[in-house]
Amino acid sequence: MNNNFLHIRDYSSDELLEIMKLAKDLKQKFRNREDHKIFNNKSLAMIFAKPSARTRISFETGFEWLGGHALFLGPNDIGIGKREAIKDIGRLLSRYNDLIMARLFDHNHIMELASNASIPVINGLTDYNHPCQIMCDFFTIWETRGSLDDLKISYIGDGNNIVNSWLQLTQKFPIDFVCACPAGYEPDNSTLDESIETGLSKITVTNDPFDSIQNSDVIYTDVWASMGQKDEAEVREKVFKPFQINSSIMSEAGKKAFFMHCLPAERGREVTDEVMEAEYSIVFDQAENRLHIQNAIMVTLLNQSSA
Repeated sequence: MNNNFLHIRDYSSDELLEIMKLAKDLKQKFRNREDHKIFNNKSLAMIFAKPSARTRISFETGFEWLGGHALFLGPNDIGIGKREAIKDIGRLLSRYNDLIMARLFDHNHIMELASNASIPVINGLTDYNHPCQIMCDFFTIWETRGSLDDLKISYIGDGNNIVNSWLQLTQKFPIDFVCACPAGYEPDNSTLDESIETGLSKITVTNDPFDSIQNSDVIYTDVWASMGQKDEAEVREKVFKPFQINSSIMSEAGKKAFFMHCLPAERGREVTDEVMEAEYSIVFDQAENRLHIQNAIMVTLLNQSSA
């Protein structure tokens, strides 16, 4: 088992399934409001170069429910890689805390942080990937479908960090994965090549939003302009308009398709309000499960570091 949680590809399929099974157990305990203070006298340092509602709320709520103390460190508290060297932050927090979660722009920063910390580091998001989100998504699909067999995921939109993490998951589980994105907005080439070369999953990248999405189990999208890309929003609005998830796309996908979105959603842009509110939308089950899968990741890492 890996000491950190930085990429999906760092873990075996069995290890990922164990994390999901633990999340299921912790979710039941949380919903029952059981006392489960296994992190007594433990602390979590949460570094946010990129702000986020769900990431902060879920990590902070989860760690405190587990009996520990979560410390929020915003952009003005740590100017990571600017005001203070990343390697110094990694060493410093290792003297104070038991676990680090960092939500950063530059992926190299999370790698440097982890290589200099002597405590586990969790990737809460970088511009390259978002492993906690994809574990949450996979857990939600497992819960909703009751199975991960014969799974077809169709992602429609920007080939961003979400897609890169889905591609890493296709290296661990057999998935029919479709990424429909405008030309020039495809996912990371090396990750795509690596996933194809693994040969475990069927992977399709297309520039037509209606191509290859038939008989999907899940239609998934994300915002067209992520944080740090807002200056491109006007151009992206025009380019991505045909890729909006609406009733036509959902109808083409098939009757069994669920809709997923990692949130926040810009309703009326990448997805219509009608789709967000439809019975087949499981976005809030998905959002809730961030809490439970992250709890499972934290428990796994801290159990291992204390073994």
